[in-house]
Amino acid sequence: MGEADILRSLLKEGSALSSPYYIQNYGAAYLGESLEILRNIKSNCINLILTSPPFALTRKKEYGNKDADEYGDWFISFAKEFKRILTENGSLVIDLGGAYLPGYPIRSIYQFELLIRMCKELGFHLAQEFFHYNPSRLPSPAEWVNVRRIRVKDSVNVVWWLSKTEFPKADNRKILKPYSESMKSLLKNGYKAKLRPSGHDISENFNKDNRGAIPSNLLEIANTESNSLYLRQCRKIGIKPHPARFPKEFATFFILFLTDEYDIVLDPFAGSNTTGYAAESLARRWISIEINEEYLEGSKFRFDEQLDLFATVNESKT
Repeated sequence: MGEADILRSLLKEGSALSSPYYIQNYGAAYLGESLEILRNIKSNCINLILTSPPFALTRKKEYGNKDADEYGDWFISFAKEFKRILTENGSLVIDLGGAYLPGYPIRSIYQFELLIRMCKELGFHLAQEFFHYNPSRLPSPAEWVNVRRIRVKDSVNVVWWLSKTEFPKADNRKILKPYSESMKSLLKNGYKAKLRPSGHDISENFNKDNRGAIPSNLLEIANTESNSLYLRQCRKIGIKPHPARFPKEFATFFILFLTDEYDIVLDPFAGSNTTGYAAESLARRWISIEINEEYLEGSKFRFDEQLDLFATVNESKT
């Protein structure tokens, strides 16, 4: 059975869902209304839902964001389907941007209201919160940061990692970071046992090489791809790229952390399909859904990036 057949097997019997917009080795992208497609997927079959939905912003964007006041009800309709289709040990990761209240230098709390509703009303568990820090983000909002100078640059998105069970599948050994030079020195020269001011004895932790450091829940990932093949090809054929892309490294982190090879990853708000591209690179099966055909057409170029990189490496060798 091919990967496309496996993905089709996830659809409910008798589903009238149309064929994928395009197919890659491990996954498929669908064009259509996400909620309708989600309702055609069988229960308990998706290992990870990883997405950055349209944010609740004070100004309307071309990719279809909702007002903060209506955002919760809008998103809960999707979240009900998310919980149904996730495996029992599966995870839901949501990257959400913030918003200021119109005309005032104070923040909306819609993300936190949504989190509480998902846990209290739907029974999700908050496994852990993450913070996606983008050091390259431009100063915003301009009124309060650049003009009146009464706020600092907003460079962090909150990321909710939610689960159906208290013990979702996860393994931080898959996402270890290189040791610092000081840690390498400790491993080489040994660590003299002593109590910390808190009273904890951590000598055993410093005397064992665990092949890397455990990352924190602050993900510092710059979102700069000004010369990527995706953007170059979109410009070349006159397709407007998605304006709110998250970096491949962000998707890669959670896919490695929360899934095993051949698990199934879903992005219901695919945009330029960074999630599908990252899953393809890691040999995970994937399903991506996007309502805007131009964005989905442009997302095909994501899967040419590996060929572009391979060609660049070969050129450098000649």
